[in-house]
Amino acid sequence: MSHGLLRWSLKPNITSVARLLAFVTGLVNHELLLKNEYLLAENRILKAHLQPRFRLSRPERIRLGEIGKRPGRKLLQQVAHVANPDTILGGYRKLVAEKLDGSKQRRSPGRPRTAWEI
Repeated sequence: MSHGLLRWSLKPNITSVARLLAFVTGLVNHELLLKNEYLLAENRILKAHLQPRFRLSRPERIRLGEIGKRPGRKLLQQVAHVANPDTILGGYRKLVAEKLDGSKQRRSPGRPRTAWEI
């Protein structure tokens, strides 16, 4: 009889699994928050050692724009130190406009040329 009782108590129920998942998720979230806090402090220190003004290359602006679009302007104001959030999001808007302007599909006006061999 005790063997059946032991087997019954080892079955996981929904609440115990949910508690375990919440605990593990909380640990991961806490670890990510600590990493972000460290990287933010490190970035501030490194920026203080940089020249007062430097220019970002086009690929750097595009990368910052793609990543900066996800958190939004409010969070970027707290985190972004290399460039103004308006600049970062403006670069993303330009990137999207270039992708959707249809310039690759445009051709020169008029009838297409014919080959000389004809």
